[in-house]
Amino acid sequence: MEVTQVLLNAQSIDGALRKNAEESLKQFQEQNLPGFLLSLSGELANEEKPVETRKLAGLILKNALDAKEEHRKYELVQRWLSLDANVKSQIKACLLKTLSSPVSDAWSTASQVIAKVAGIELPQKQWPELIGSLLSNVHQLPAHAKQATLETLGYLCEEISPDVIDQDQVNKILTAVVQGMSASEGNTDVRLAATRALYNALGFAQANFSNDMERDYIMRVVCEATLSPEVRIRQAAFECLVSMSSTYYEKLAPYIQDIFNITANAVREDEEPVALQAIEFWSSICDEEIDILEEYGTDFTGDSDISCFYFIKQALPALVPMLLETLLMQEQDEDLDEGAWNVAMAGGTCLGLVARTVGDDIVPLVVPFIEENITKPDWRQREAATYAFGSILEGPSPEKLIPLVNVALTFMLSALTKDPNSHVKDTTAWTLGRIFEFLHGSAVDSPVITQANCQQIVTVLLQSMKDTPNVAEKACGALYFLAQGYEDVGQSSPLTPFFQEIVQSLLTVTHREDAGESRLRTAAYETLNEVVRCSTDETAPLVLQLVPVIMMELHNTLEGQKLSSDEREKQSELQGLLCGCLQVIIQKLASSEPTKYVFMQYADQIMGLLLRVFACRSATVHEEAMLAIGALAYATGPDFVKYMPEFYRYLEMGLQNFEEYQVCAVTVGVVGDICRALEEKIVPYCDGIMTQLLKNLSSNQLYRSVKPPIFSCFGDIALAVGEYFEKYLMWAMSALQRAAELSTHAAGGDEFTEYINSLRNGILEAYSGIFQGFKNSPKTQLLIPYAPHILQFLDGIYVEKDMDDVVMKTAIGVLGDLADTLGSPAGSLIKQSLSSKDFLNECLSSEDHMIKESAEWAKLAISRAISV
Repeated sequence: MEVTQVLLNAQSIDGALRKNAEESLKQFQEQNLPGFLLSLSGELANEEKPVETRKLAGLILKNALDAKEEHRKYELVQRWLSLDANVKSQIKACLLKTLSSPVSDAWSTASQVIAKVAGIELPQKQWPELIGSLLSNVHQLPAHAKQATLETLGYLCEEISPDVIDQDQVNKILTAVVQGMSASEGNTDVRLAATRALYNALGFAQANFSNDMERDYIMRVVCEATLSPEVRIRQAAFECLVSMSSTYYEKLAPYIQDIFNITANAVREDEEPVALQAIEFWSSICDEEIDILEEYGTDFTGDSDISCFYFIKQALPALVPMLLETLLMQEQDEDLDEGAWNVAMAGGTCLGLVARTVGDDIVPLVVPFIEENITKPDWRQREAATYAFGSILEGPSPEKLIPLVNVALTFMLSALTKDPNSHVKDTTAWTLGRIFEFLHGSAVDSPVITQANCQQIVTVLLQSMKDTPNVAEKACGALYFLAQGYEDVGQSSPLTPFFQEIVQSLLTVTHREDAGESRLRTAAYETLNEVVRCSTDETAPLVLQLVPVIMMELHNTLEGQKLSSDEREKQSELQGLLCGCLQVIIQKLASSEPTKYVFMQYADQIMGLLLRVFACRSATVHEEAMLAIGALAYATGPDFVKYMPEFYRYLEMGLQNFEEYQVCAVTVGVVGDICRALEEKIVPYCDGIMTQLLKNLSSNQLYRSVKPPIFSCFGDIALAVGEYFEKYLMWAMSALQRAAELSTHAAGGDEFTEYINSLRNGILEAYSGIFQGFKNSPKTQLLIPYAPHILQFLDGIYVEKDMDDVVMKTAIGVLGDLADTLGSPAGSLIKQSLSSKDFLNECLSSEDHMIKESAEWAKLAISRAISV
């Protein structure tokens, strides 16, 4: 097959030619994979071929080795490993040869492919000579070969974990990279490639950072690179510093003064991409110190392996003035794009992190800046002062802030309606939102919002919702937090008299012509939901009046006009917002008997609308509509059964939706809601549901986070159908057992520990539901054979000591359920269990009253079982 021509055709503007070429490539790959990969690597390495076919060949090679989806990636790795060794070594030889090509598109693609192959082979102890041959390349001229090799080393470090390469090779890689970065390297491209490679290699340098001489050398070279004449090198060097701030925080003390000087210069004088990274360094240090202080409080005893160096506290007198200067560096044009990020925003964000790190200490440093600039004629100064104020509202104590806020509030409300500049209004509305978020609500002793100023606040916010989309969106946000602060007030809320006016204004905003800009429509619906959620019984009749209004809006999105794909996407988004709104209204009205009774007249119509929302999506289920149905099932209880024949197929579609795993997870949650509503009336649908759930668990295509809710769902089903669950018991228990074993022998980082805890919690909820479902039935003895394994699982998680409070509460509950349901057979097993007694005592003395309560119940159940 003449692969060059096919690759050219695959990039043709002629659709038919392109499609044809893609088909041929697909066929070639399916019929003769080794030949296909060899010809691609040959094309990539051949200097006589056109650059676009070489680049495409490399890209197809890369995609033959890696994919985003876990299961696909696994298949590709296995496929490569099973290729003939001779074929693989020919391909690798072509790739290494391409690194010295003068054509940058060719070597750059090759460097990525080499890293992908290395990512597969090095952990398998294959291709041991790779790093040696790359390192011997680094000392070669021409410069582009050196650049290509450094780039490859960078990609390589990104692909593999540090434990795959031995320390001797790590040292050599770091030496090559750091030499390539040094000021004596004459070629800018080489120096840039080396600096970017160091960024990826930092994770490998643990041992080198523990050695003072080596660390000094690396730090010196990085700091020198921040002064390079080439802006991209300066930016890359600061990116390295940002990475070091989190990876090697505890090693930075000797360098922090120099770093401050370098960053301060960059922020004041350098180009924006460099200045942004310099600010990011300090934001990252704040993140580290916030984490340490949250975890350990301020008492660092001798035994804590982490200590806080208080870099931010020490740098405050110089750092805060530098950040305040950045607030005055707003963009020239007044209309910022969505998602724009500039020095002023980065500075404000960093100032906010500093406030969270040092608390009250920041206030006296910022107040003079606010007072000096807040009334200046130049909008930049007014905006910067407002931004500074808004940025420091989280962190310092309410006692320190409330006197300032009381003075500022009237001023800000006036600025929000009267300031001539849209930027100032935008930031003012944002700042008001922050005041309501952090300094208003039942947790704050002296209220900022009083009967006296509440009316003015509401009036100003509703007025601002008519302003430009960006200001209106921030005003909605402020109203959201205003409503949220009254969530726990009980009977009467200061917002009650304005409820109707607020709802009306928000609905008006959703119909604005420009509501699509600045997330305005979404913000208005989110705020409406919050206002409804936090409303009191007094306004319930008004919430009821909202039902037909939202139903009508949803009905309008379903009327059969032909839509372009862009319009369809907007329509789907609007349907999502309206379904979300219905969900909140249903939950609100169902929470008290009188309103629930009146609401029921709408249930059939709402269900009809939601089914139509599903019907207008051919393949997928709408997540928000599914959540609204969960709320409706809760509200209607056993009556929900009349909707099941029509709804069941959408339920099944949602459970089968592996691609959009959130949809799948939401649907699993709704199965739980329906089980609680229908109880034994769910039986006719159980076979289909259980079959699909078991299928989901055994699939390696389903994203792992969906698995814990599936286990909880087993518990919901067992609780609903009682002893009828017997027909699924064997399958469910064996799936639970496999998952339980996996979860007690798992190692991984923090994120993984979080997942393992949610997995354990799901498994325990399943056990709990199954025990409670079988309780008092003649079939409880079916559960006895599973008891030893369950106790072993509880022992296992107790011994590992890494369970969170949620798992602890569920686990002690399961121990109680076991004793309560099985009686004396459980009693003797619990007596033999390794750690049940210690676990129970630990939970009984827990600070957490939920855990303590569960433990007291379990203790009672166990003593009953043992005394039988």
